[in-house]
Amino acid sequence: MLADPNFFRVDDLLVQIYNSEVEMAQDVAEIAQKHLQSVLKQQDTAAVLLATGNSQLKFLDALIALGGVDWSRIILFHLDEYLGITADHSASFRRYMRERVEKRVVPKQFNYIEGDALQPVNECDRYTKLLQAQPIDLCCLGVGENGHLAFNDPSVANFQDPYSVKLVKLDTANRQQQVSTGHFPNLETVPQYAFTVTISAICSAKKIICLAPEKRKANVVKAMLQGSINTDCPASVLRQQPQATLFLDVNSASLLP
Repeated sequence: MLADPNFFRVDDLLVQIYNSEVEMAQDVAEIAQKHLQSVLKQQDTAAVLLATGNSQLKFLDALIALGGVDWSRIILFHLDEYLGITADHSASFRRYMRERVEKRVVPKQFNYIEGDALQPVNECDRYTKLLQAQPIDLCCLGVGENGHLAFNDPSVANFQDPYSVKLVKLDTANRQQQVSTGHFPNLETVPQYAFTVTISAICSAKKIICLAPEKRKANVVKAMLQGSINTDCPASVLRQQPQATLFLDVNSASLLP
């Protein structure tokens, strides 16, 4: 068993801090595994909304390695995709999910946002209908350095969004993060627009787990937990979600009292 992490609440949000990202990923994998096992005891299938990004890598590896989940009964979705990008592009979230998840677990279904759809507005409608066909049993999130959840940057985030999926313009901080983390060679190559599942759709999930390790997330973690709950830091909305837990390592929690 892992040592008990540091637990506390900020408003409705449970926060857990671990000594390392590896410890955090392993424990969160066990939490997700047990939740999915419980859901599948009560219903035929479970729907899971997955995030991409470096924060998810160790967690996804740990969850898959654990076993004990009947993936043939799991329907998967993902949170976002760049507009105009092909499924085989090195930075495509479809490629990330196909290689890191779908090929390894063979789920019942993986519903992808088609970033290069010829009619992007119609693609938003198509994906909305898929998401609304069944409740989301588990949503896995990361937090952007500008506080975004999925591609809901501060400039476009709406806590009462009437849409489930929308097209947004990415802000410069978000696009620069994609360069800094190695997904694109320079700012000019990062698409300016993207599809994203909205914050209201994310918050409708029955259980939310949000992973935010690494020192580069320390400032945004401080803002989301100690600042006001508003769209200046979209991730602050998680403080209003009693079904959500924020998982940190000592590096990302380093600016907290």
